[in-house]
Amino acid sequence: MTHEGVAKVVQIVSNSDKSFDDAISKGVASAARTLRGISGVKVTDWTASVANDKVSDYKVTMDVAFAIEE
Repeated sequence: MTHEGVAKVVQIVSNSDKSFDDAISKGVASAARTLRGISGVKVTDWTASVANDKVSDYKVTMDVAFAIEE
């Protein structure tokens, strides 16, 4: 968070065919391409798709907090 204690939060959705951890990492990496000063994420939802009795896709919804540039 910034020294004044103010941050902005945006919600993103990310997915992976490997794991929830991979979905989180991919989401943070993607957000970091356009957002500066990411200070944390809060996963608000976890879902998975199933095909042929196996998990085929992991999806996370996250709140991403980042510093507001002055």
